[in-house]
Order: sequence, then C-alpha cells, then structure tokens
Amino acid sequence: MSRDVIIACDFSSKEACLSFLDKFEGKKPFVKIGMELFYAEGPSIVREIKARGHKIFLDLKLHDIPNTVKKSMAVLSHLDVDMCNLHAAGTGAMMEAALEGLTREDGTRPLLIAVTQLTSTSQERMEQELLIPEPMDKVVMHYAANAAKAGLDGVVCSPLEADKVHEVCGESFVTVTPGVRFADGDVGDQVRVMTPAQARSIGSDYIVVGRPITAAADPVAAYERCVKEFLG
Repeated sequence: MSRDVIIACDFSSKEACLSFLDKFEGKKPFVKIGMELFYAEGPSIVREIKARGHKIFLDLKLHDIPNTVKKSMAVLSHLDVDMCNLHAAGTGAMMEAALEGLTREDGTRPLLIAVTQLTSTSQERMEQELLIPEPMDKVVMHYAANAAKAGLDGVVCSPLEADKVHEVCGESFVTVTPGVRFADGDVGDQVRVMTPAQARSIGSDYIVVGRPITAAADPVAAYERCVKEFLG
C-alpha cells in the first residue's frame, strides 16, 4: 500500500485555492477538496485542479438513501477524482449502492472510503448526543467492518485507530487519517490527534493535513516537513 500526505484545500474560493497551489512550483501534492470549496465553485474546480496534475480526494461525505447516493456517485465518477467518500452510518445498503454508482462502464472507479466517526467527536459527545453508548474504538471497528463487507476500499478514521482497523479489515484496507498535527502545533477543533511520525508508526496509509500546512508562514516548507515526518 502506497502512503501519501493529502493537503486539505479548505478554501472558500477558486482564487484562494489556486494561489495556494501556485506556491508548489514543480510539485503536485495530493489534495483534498471538501464541501466549502466544492459548494463555492462546483465541479469545475475539480476539473481545473485535476488538469494541473494533482491527485484529488473529493471529500463530500455522502449520506442519504441508497438510490440517491448511487445516482450521485455516478455523477462524481465522471470527475476523474482519485478518492471519494461517504458516511458509514448510512448502512451497508447505501455503501453497496454507492460502489455500484461509482463504478464506470469499463470497470474503473476512484477509491471509495467511509467515514467512521469524525475526529471532532469525543466519547462523551457520541454517548450524550448520538446516544451511542459503546466505546469509540468498538464503534469505529464495527463501522470499518461494515464498510469492508460492503466492498469499500477503506475508511476515514483517527490515526489512533488505524492500526486496529488494519487488524480487523486487513492490511490492504486503506486508512485515511485526518487529525494530524505537528508536535509543536495547535490542535484546533480536533479531539483525537497525532503527529505525522506517530501516524506513520501506527499504520496510517494517508494523512490529511490542513491548517498546519495551509496556514503556515511557508506552506511548501510545512508540506515538505510533513512528508519527511510521515514517509520517513
């Protein structure tokens, strides 16, 4: 399984995003396009960034009835992204429908991964607000197992859970982990976090890093530091 650092391009406009990517002269980092940028600019921003040579993780976290998700994934499959996702909480039927919709006529498709529990969700919040009394680790593993059973390629999870996910679902099951911060950085609104080096040691396949790179005084240097710490 290849490893990589994915930069979360959480910008509110095309201009801001492209200005940021212009700093990476000669480099084509893997980028994540989330709801904010996609809703602001639409599919055209995906096509433009893809045309520049970047790999793209389209982070829209679909969660709806199976038929709606299937049709939506069929549309997204034409954007030629490399990875997209949905919420595992949508159940196995929804995940299977998503996979069917995402698969093109020639059999190719992007990687499809499922969100287990958001890294902003603590045990206390999960119990009190979602009425899920089980331990976080047990919930994440159950969601991951459901995603694997549905045929998905992997999950989004905290780096704290990546190694256990591989134990439950196999080494080839992809773990994409946000909640990564430098040891000397601010954790922001994330609750369950790790450094890039810790994420590597515990088995993360991809780490998603936003503000520690995008808000850095020197984003390229921050990205290179992250790559060095994660890839070794």
